Amino acid sequence: MGKDSPEVSVVVPLLDEQDNIGPLYEQITQTLAGRHSYEIIFIDDGSVDESFAVLAKLQKADAKIRVIRFRRNFGQTAALAAGFEHARGQIIIAMDADLQNDPDDIPKMIAKLGEGFDVVSGWRKKRHDNAITRLLPSKMANWLISRITGVKLHDYGCTLKAYRREVLAETKLYGEMHRFIPALASWSGAEIAEMVVNHRPRTAGAGKYGLARTWKVLLDLITVKFLGSFSTKPIYIFGSLGLLSAAGSILFGLTVIYQKLAHGNDMSGNPLLILTAVFIIATIQFILMGLLAELLVRTYHESQNRPTYVIKEILEATDQKGVN
Repeated sequence: MGKDSPEVSVVVPLLDEQDNIGPLYEQITQTLAGRHSYEIIFIDDGSVDESFAVLAKLQKADAKIRVIRFRRNFGQTAALAAGFEHARGQIIIAMDADLQNDPDDIPKMIAKLGEGFDVVSGWRKKRHDNAITRLLPSKMANWLISRITGVKLHDYGCTLKAYRREVLAETKLYGEMHRFIPALASWSGAEIAEMVVNHRPRTAGAGKYGLARTWKVLLDLITVKFLGSFSTKPIYIFGSLGLLSAAGSILFGLTVIYQKLAHGNDMSGNPLLILTAVFIIATIQFILMGLLAELLVRTYHESQNRPTYVIKEILEATDQKGVN
């Protein structure tokens, strides 16, 4: 980053929020002006209302605003990824454009980062959302994500988060994975903190998410767990499934043989014989899938020169004259 780069980048993805953009801009400006050097990056994720016109007018009047406009709607994760990639600040704040996140929480989150944390995740402890379509699914998802990832947070779905730039540098986002950044960062050794933030009721516009997104989150959770636990050793999970399948085939096969020898049962008409064959085939498939996954993983890391580790720091002598 150059010497003129701002200290803070505020990344705001939006879709059809024409009535909220102006008030949000004013609130962010009032909060950060005089405290930090900053930029505001708005990502228009394919809005069909007057959102882009509002953004263009604001950008023309304030050089601190940067606007990224997508050709069509690609989703919140893609919008955040674009914002993170174009952000120039050492601290990156992500927040929603619907005015439910409170910009007054930004300085508090920056101060929390100053305590030695790498990610500060907002916790909407008192939410103003529909209990059936938003709150209940959210509580269930947060419990499940915390259990599976091992990173316990009350509110993975809160967009309002503060990141150190280096945490996001190597993070590639797909699907709905923006909510899993704290878990992905934690697995790389980052220090994660959670902070209660103010959550306000929506006063304009309409919510873009409902129960349908829950299934996408669950599927992405499976991907995240695989990436976190088996991304460099996929043979472990496929091999384990193969071994279980092999054990099942042996068990069923021995049962069929016992029934034939002890009771004279017809083996050809025994359904357990069919299960034995199915489990043998499954064993072969799981093992082969594991080997193929190993090849893909090794090709991925080697072709992109990506290490399988993350270094926090290196201690070494700067003067090597005395080294034999």
